[in-house]
Amino acid sequence: MYEPKLWQDHVTQYEDRYTESRNDDGTITHTPVEGEIIQQGTPQNAANFNHMEDGISNAGELAALMAVGAIHQQQSLKDLAGETMTVTMTNTQEYPFNNSVKTVSLPQRRNHVDYTVTAEVVEYSGGFPGEIIISAKLQNGFKVAFAGSAKSVTVKLYVKGGFY
Repeated sequence: MYEPKLWQDHVTQYEDRYTESRNDDGTITHTPVEGEIIQQGTPQNAANFNHMEDGISNAGELAALMAVGAIHQQQSLKDLAGETMTVTMTNTQEYPFNNSVKTVSLPQRRNHVDYTVTAEVVEYSGGFPGEIIISAKLQNGFKVAFAGSAKSVTVKLYVKGGFY
């Protein structure tokens, strides 16, 4: 775990005071004249700066991990959200034959076909609906049919998942 370093300014009796001496090569050397040291400052050295760099790096990594976690959470929530639609199927054949298969387009294309479709019979006429069959799932739709003797069946379909 990163522990912050509290930096302190170097405070002296005389700020920005120097003595000047001339060198043999014609250059000038300025030597600080601090006077009394009122507060010893934190050294500006590789150990202290690298400590700070490690903390910045760790914070960046943690932020990236948290962003990935948030993205996964949003994906999970989106997969829990569902869509509903109502579909009416008709059968023009006599029982036990049935031609009620209907193709249903999904309002929102899925990323894969691992989504669930639940059907609730809302209304039927001309016989009994029997089993509701979901088949041929694709990313943009699926097929729905009923297996009974009814001439018309209306179902409410609940589609959930398939995004992540």
